[in-house]
Amino acid sequence: MNFLRIRGALIRRARLDWLPPIIREERFLGVSVASSLAFVFFGRSIMERLVDPLWLTLIFAWLFVAVLGSALGVARQAHHLALRLGEPYGTLILTLAATSIEVISISGVMLHGANNPTLARDTIFAVVMIILNGMVGLSLLVGGWRHREQNYNLQGANAYLSVIIPLSVLSLVLPNFTVTTAGPTLSRLQEAFLGLVTAGLYAIFLGIQTGRHRGYFTLGEIDNPPASTQPSGHRLAWQIFLLLAYIVPVAYLAEQLARPIDHLIEEVHAPAPLGGLIIAILVVTPETISAVRAAGANRLQRSVNISLGSVLATVSLTIPSMMVISHLTGRELVLGLQNADLLMLPLTLLVSIVTFGSGRTNILQGAVHFVLFAAYLVLVFQG
Repeated sequence: MNFLRIRGALIRRARLDWLPPIIREERFLGVSVASSLAFVFFGRSIMERLVDPLWLTLIFAWLFVAVLGSALGVARQAHHLALRLGEPYGTLILTLAATSIEVISISGVMLHGANNPTLARDTIFAVVMIILNGMVGLSLLVGGWRHREQNYNLQGANAYLSVIIPLSVLSLVLPNFTVTTAGPTLSRLQEAFLGLVTAGLYAIFLGIQTGRHRGYFTLGEIDNPPASTQPSGHRLAWQIFLLLAYIVPVAYLAEQLARPIDHLIEEVHAPAPLGGLIIAILVVTPETISAVRAAGANRLQRSVNISLGSVLATVSLTIPSMMVISHLTGRELVLGLQNADLLMLPLTLLVSIVTFGSGRTNILQGAVHFVLFAAYLVLVFQG
């Protein structure tokens, strides 16, 4: 009996059961803060050794895990707030939190790394490819495998795509065909027009999502979350504080991540789009976990809201934000896609129209999207 009690005590200690629940749940915040302080006080000496491949790998892995863990913390706090507010407000909070991380991460790498005018474009395109092909494909594969067919609100999906498609083409394809400026860029007037259009359409979309046509974005199973996902007892103000507390390390550590990414691309001669892909993975991972879990639990409507809502927020908010930042800092911004990417975007949008055109999904649609995601990854390294 004594042996069993000792064994039980050791297991509880290993699981940190002896700590208060709030500390156990938010323990990664300590890791994020400690990592930030380490780079505040010792950042110069740490970065001086990046010429060593082993050290470069170690520092890159450290920063990547720290930023990713902080991003997951942001997503978790947004999820708590989402459960308090219900749909579609919950999904809106999650997508806006992810978009904030996206803007912060791109800005940090763009402003403090080497001048890379295509970084924002590569990141935004990577986010679109990861979500519309990787996230959607994996969600439909998991949901279709477990539940054969799944339903979603067709009107809501159509509303998302009706805004995503024109804004994606105007932002990432049109710059290749304008003649006012050289290269795949836009003039000041064209950028101002694009910014007003994206902000205006997103405002109208929010109006129908949260008010006039709120029912487009709900389905029976998401109005009442399972008992296991009921919001914690933390006060609303405390959850907002934790949300902000996780965002601050993301902003600082993403800035530090710029140096390893630059070394990876310049010294190791990695493909230039790899930087955008790395940032996109950091941004999209929390939402991917939420979307896939929702689809696996037969709550496809929430998965669709997360997936399409994330793409919409990226093209509606991230692109105008990066245009403003580029003007304020004097950094060149290239938006027009090139080479194979110019084909992959319309192909993805076309397949998305077919996938979200019936109100039902199955495993085949997931497989098609996942094949497109695999093709995108191949083109990143051998375009």
